[in-house]
Amino acid sequence: MAKRSSPTLVNQWLANPSKDLLSGLVVAFAMIPEAIAFSGIAGVDPKVGLFGAFCLSLTIAVLGGRMAMITSATGSTALLMTGLVATGEARGAGLGVQYLMVAGLVTGLLQILWGYLRLAYQMRFVPQGVLSGFVNALALLIFQAQLPQLGLNLHAGDGDHGASSLLPHGGQIPVVWGLVLLGLVIIYGLPRLTRVVPSQLVAIIVLTAITVGFSFDIPTVSSLGTLPAGLPSFSLPFGEGGVPFSLDTLGLVLPTALAISLVGLMETFLTQDILDDKTDTTTNKNVEARGQGIANIVASLFGGMAGCALVGQSVMNVDNGGRTRLSTLFSGVSLLAMILLAGPWLKQIPMAALVAVMISIAVSTADINGLRNLRRIPKSDTSVMLMTFAVTMLTTPHNLALGVLAGVALAGILFSRKVAKVIQVEPIEISDQERLYRVQGQLFFVSKVYFLQGFDLHDHPERITIDLSQAHIWDQSGVAALDQVIRKYRSGGSVVSVIGLNEESLDLFERIGGQESAHA
Repeated sequence: MAKRSSPTLVNQWLANPSKDLLSGLVVAFAMIPEAIAFSGIAGVDPKVGLFGAFCLSLTIAVLGGRMAMITSATGSTALLMTGLVATGEARGAGLGVQYLMVAGLVTGLLQILWGYLRLAYQMRFVPQGVLSGFVNALALLIFQAQLPQLGLNLHAGDGDHGASSLLPHGGQIPVVWGLVLLGLVIIYGLPRLTRVVPSQLVAIIVLTAITVGFSFDIPTVSSLGTLPAGLPSFSLPFGEGGVPFSLDTLGLVLPTALAISLVGLMETFLTQDILDDKTDTTTNKNVEARGQGIANIVASLFGGMAGCALVGQSVMNVDNGGRTRLSTLFSGVSLLAMILLAGPWLKQIPMAALVAVMISIAVSTADINGLRNLRRIPKSDTSVMLMTFAVTMLTTPHNLALGVLAGVALAGILFSRKVAKVIQVEPIEISDQERLYRVQGQLFFVSKVYFLQGFDLHDHPERITIDLSQAHIWDQSGVAALDQVIRKYRSGGSVVSVIGLNEESLDLFERIGGQESAHA
């Protein structure tokens, strides 16, 4: 078979520069509000999300395993940062961001490690129920994070920070609700007329114009913190004014970094699969994992938050004609240029506009089709989805990674039970003194119970033959089960013969089996 040739350098960057540049520009417009909004979710200044989006885009454009995929600050990773930022601020003013940068560095190192350990191969076995539970939990968490800006602060008095430090109150709330509803009408209504300009961007422009024109006294982006006034600069989060370079710091950031590394790669791989399907291509996930790791390290060293691939913007890029690394690179360059040139305007964006954007993102993130077909889905898949969702929502802080692990564990248990019941043992009476047991299926640690139940170990005819020609022994438990049957019958005076063992099963039995021979 001929080896698939890799794209040339020209094909990776300059196959269709006009479409790539235009698509990158359009994507940059859509990235700005999300980067700002995700900064608010994490509880940091907008510049942290914007610098992260810029650094991630530039780095992944060069080192990513999937061309034309957009990487930036995301809701899934931002949600995992809130607890760490709050803990850091409790230790000292400004330390929340510093601890977040350390977490970004550790996240990057872990993702590079996952890439070399071929984690992408293992994630191929994550069932659909887990993915559905993951995206639905993510959607609900994104929506839940917007409630304080709607005047529905469910955690008032818990030391709110970041986006929750200045919330609408009193007469501001009806205005905020009205603007949010108008924003949603624009976001969902404009695409019915035209898709030339991102509807989210139009909603932000319209709501900002209304807020400024009518001089509404409501929270704006300036409430979140400072916007970038120049290019990001290199800095280490350690030393004077930063956090200590110690095991205590590592212990504090490691759980968050581990969660971000796994959740980020899961969302990245999902996005990669979607783009591969849309473009009929195959790309390297392990290269992408290493590229994401390096990108998160670079972002953290230049004051940006860690992130991963964005589903919506990546699809938007491909749909607008973006195919090469140039589209990803130009999206980052355009984003930074717009930030530096339009900083005073960005400060005036009402938080209501960002809430409308985030609600639309939450809706698009949710697995609506899966929820509609809930009654048609097998109960085992539904259980896995609910387990993933429940563990994510019930943990404090909400842990998407732990939810995924719980879902995978339950899926593994349910699958093992299904496979276990596949094994069949059929007794056949040859004569009064001879009996044949024909075994079909897979013999391993779960199915051994059903295997043993198929034998009458209290009846001891003169000769017993166990036919395993349609079976396979997978592990030590399977060997022990077969060994137990042989030992029981022989202790009762029966002559036992085992036939039909395939080469692999026979080798395993002879290496660790307790009987002298499977053929005795």
